[in-house]
Amino acid sequence: MDNSSILTVEDVRKQALPLGTRVVAGDGLLNRLVTWANVFYPENRTAGKVIQRGEIVLVPSPETDTSRNTSDADIVRWAADLQAAAVVLSENPQAALVAEANAIGMPVLILPSGSRIRVIEKTIVSLLVDRKGQLERRATQIYRQLTQISSRNEGMAELVGAMARLTNKAVVIQDKRLKIIESAVQPQFIGNWDDVELFLKNSNNLPVEMQDRHRVIEIDNPVQMQSLPTPNIARLVSPIITKNIGRGFLSIIGRDTDLDDIDTLVAEHGAAACALEMAKAKAISDTEKRLRGTFLDRLLIGDVSQQEAIRQGERFEHDMLQTHVAIVLAWQGDKQPSNRRLETLVNGIVMNQHASALVWQRERENELVVFHATDPKDPVDTSMKLARHFSQEILRQYPGGKVVIGMGQAARDISMWRSSYRDAVQALELAARLQTDAPLYIGDLGVYQLILSLSDREKLMAFCEKTLGALEEYDHRQNADLIKTLEAFFNCHGNLSQTADTLIVHRNTLLYRMNRINEIAQIDLDRPEIRLAFHLALTIRRLLAHN
Repeated sequence: MDNSSILTVEDVRKQALPLGTRVVAGDGLLNRLVTWANVFYPENRTAGKVIQRGEIVLVPSPETDTSRNTSDADIVRWAADLQAAAVVLSENPQAALVAEANAIGMPVLILPSGSRIRVIEKTIVSLLVDRKGQLERRATQIYRQLTQISSRNEGMAELVGAMARLTNKAVVIQDKRLKIIESAVQPQFIGNWDDVELFLKNSNNLPVEMQDRHRVIEIDNPVQMQSLPTPNIARLVSPIITKNIGRGFLSIIGRDTDLDDIDTLVAEHGAAACALEMAKAKAISDTEKRLRGTFLDRLLIGDVSQQEAIRQGERFEHDMLQTHVAIVLAWQGDKQPSNRRLETLVNGIVMNQHASALVWQRERENELVVFHATDPKDPVDTSMKLARHFSQEILRQYPGGKVVIGMGQAARDISMWRSSYRDAVQALELAARLQTDAPLYIGDLGVYQLILSLSDREKLMAFCEKTLGALEEYDHRQNADLIKTLEAFFNCHGNLSQTADTLIVHRNTLLYRMNRINEIAQIDLDRPEIRLAFHLALTIRRLLAHN
């Protein structure tokens, strides 16, 4: 017998027994070799019955209770005495039988209701004599079962559960950002699961071919095996693809010596079934987005009553009565990423920051609008913090991308949303004129508009030179960052801790720089009129640079 024809009880369970067969005893003994399959009818007696070592004993239900001559417990003992590989029952056993089977070391499996013993016997024999052909037939069964789960709208959780039962291994579904959507963890991995999750969530740990989700469709082998940091643990990973784009990943995790052809089939067909689920979820999400966008467009033109707004908010699971601030974002220049990507990025930040917000893309206006349910005690600073997260993450993900962000006044009731949005658009337009990627708040526009209205450019330049000249000269001569430090200081409203975090320097380093600014410019930044002058000078300097 060559290695390709050697089968274990686990192989038979995964490749020949009906999908949904459960192991109730002897779970650690499924590596026993299987030589053949034999049907034992409970109407018969064990006396004189002989089986070969390594056979699987299949036990159908008796036609009637009175026709049974041999109990399931007697069959298990008889099979153990003759060194059978396992016993497969058609009915749930008593707890005492399970305990005895575990004690004498006999694997016991239970068939799903309605299973036909003779068909199962034929399937096992077919597997023993034609493993390749049976594997192909099993692949069809697996695909049919998984897609039926999806077609019955049983959800991603049921899909993961079915795959975990089919493989007897851990199963993890992740979205395109590697957030875990659903998972089923086997008991043997619980102690190491935090390390496993940490590995799975790092995009650098994906196989190189899968790191570009726009090219995963080109991969020759859709299922790849990958070792995990935990010794002897590996995963089979497959991209989940819809409309030729990677939407997530399916991982089947087990001991590297246990991952087999069936696990590969489950990974491949499971990814296809998950793609159906994700496509359905996306269709629902897109519909909800359109409804939300229509509602918010109506709200901005004043076509929605407060009562209707509250009801619609409940539908979107959003409290419309909270204090809100409008934030508007738009790409600037040619060859920028799409608005859809901007929307995806913003939604990701809103979720990661645990913020409550309504986000929608206004295609005709070429902008993205965010209504942020903010802190009523400190609405401007709270929403500005979120807007800065948008700016920082956009610059991180798209270093060449140019985006402008405007922020409106706080709207303390629904009737004020329109004015908050108009304020945000006005701030956005000035941010575009300034070519700044820093979020601009409507409350700060007064000083900008005053400066822009002044026509004596030479006097403005002279004011900047007088105020900032010493610092600019020092920066140029020493290759220092005092002007940058001062800008960060004002952007953070004079908060030293926030300024240090923004500049990514130690607080002591920041204090040293602030002292140097006072010394070189011969000023005292603690005086309000000095702060005002330097803040104005920095603002004028930025305006003159872009106009």
